[in-house]
Amino acid sequence: MTDYAFDDSELSAEFAAKIVSDSLSGADDGELYVERGEAEALTFDDGRLKAATYDASRGFGLRCVAGETSGYAQSTNLTPDALKRASDAVILAKAGRAGTVSLSPRRTNQALYPDVDPVMVPVFGDKVDLLQEIDAYCRALDPTIVQVSVTLSGSRRAVSILRAGGERYDDIRPLVRLNIGITAEKNSRRETGYAGAGGRRSYNEYITPEFWKGLAKEALRQATVNLESVAAPAGQMDVVLGPGWPGVLLHEAVGHGLEGDFIRKGTSAFTGRIGDRVAAPGVTVVDDGTLPGMRGSLTMDDEGTPTSRTVLIEDGILKGFMQDRLNARLLGVDATGNGRRESFAHAPMPRMTNTFMLGGQADPGAIIADLKDGIYAVNFGGGQVDITSGKFVFQCTEAYRVKNGKVGNPLKGVTIIGDGPSVLTQIRHVGNDMELDPGIGVCGKAGQSLPVCVGQPSLYVENMTVGGSGG
Repeated sequence: MTDYAFDDSELSAEFAAKIVSDSLSGADDGELYVERGEAEALTFDDGRLKAATYDASRGFGLRCVAGETSGYAQSTNLTPDALKRASDAVILAKAGRAGTVSLSPRRTNQALYPDVDPVMVPVFGDKVDLLQEIDAYCRALDPTIVQVSVTLSGSRRAVSILRAGGERYDDIRPLVRLNIGITAEKNSRRETGYAGAGGRRSYNEYITPEFWKGLAKEALRQATVNLESVAAPAGQMDVVLGPGWPGVLLHEAVGHGLEGDFIRKGTSAFTGRIGDRVAAPGVTVVDDGTLPGMRGSLTMDDEGTPTSRTVLIEDGILKGFMQDRLNARLLGVDATGNGRRESFAHAPMPRMTNTFMLGGQADPGAIIADLKDGIYAVNFGGGQVDITSGKFVFQCTEAYRVKNGKVGNPLKGVTIIGDGPSVLTQIRHVGNDMELDPGIGVCGKAGQSLPVCVGQPSLYVENMTVGGSGG
């Protein structure tokens, strides 16, 4: 794969720049987003290579913005004729021009990830050998193991963004991930444990035996814990959330409500509340797209704006929101580098990057010791969230019964029910053990899926609704 999105196409950057300037003349904002990508995924299952996929994509999306109106056209044909047709379509949006032209994004010199090509390095045969080695290692770990699934995936995207006046912004984005699933059987009962990791790095950091053996042991640990799990209780009780991946609850139940489009439209529970106390003292939440190598990080967002560290909630007080260019302009604030899109086929919108709660002062052991009768939730699976209200239902994949500060039996079938704005105010203790998830997050919004990172310290949350599977 060559360096930039225009290489080896019929469309020259010079011609594209002229069309962009003509199309966006008299508009409030807009850009041409050109993308060229390659992606692969290999799955080793049932002791064999079960699936190997490769995809090469290329295309552009042209957007013209006037007031609240956006005209958007996309094509997989990177040709002058296709771009001309797209221009003819999107300029219709200028009929509603509001007359408030957005300023150009500032430039950035930061490099948050290396220019590597996971699809080509290492070669395909070496990847298959690696998956086979991981599979054999997992199966030898414990006689209870009856099934192993290992997936290795990687992608590389070259992005060019052109704006009126000849401005151009380029980025090359790698993304890799390794997942291991282990199913164990005991007394005719089967349970599965999962572990994974990834980020905007090369494969080298994830395919060393020292690393993937740790993932394999973690997947087995979770499966073994689940084999011993008992029916979960139900009712109102205090809950301690573990560090790291449980931050997905914060991401879904709170984070989306802090995105600029929901704020501008007045559909978020946080609209009009800047300066209000929205969380317990000690709760600070940030969105930071500048963390090197993390899954949600970007040198620039999909509008060309450099990502930033945005303080959303500070010591319980609402401080800010995540903004793309359109909503920032209409709200009269600065864009925060949160304009993201799944691909050239989608228009950008405000989205999270790496969203997490900062650590506090409490010792994690002391937090659990303070839990007299409740649940210790360590890992989460899927869930359902109403973005505008923050109401959620999340399934726990690893949870324990706690009585008198002692961690007891693992539980099966635990669900956590509540709403994000209320949960923020019910936090009693914030741990000093903040962790980011290992690089497994995928966020969905309006039909678009994006890689993200979540995180938090251990949290003691009072009076949550727990749905269980028995007494």
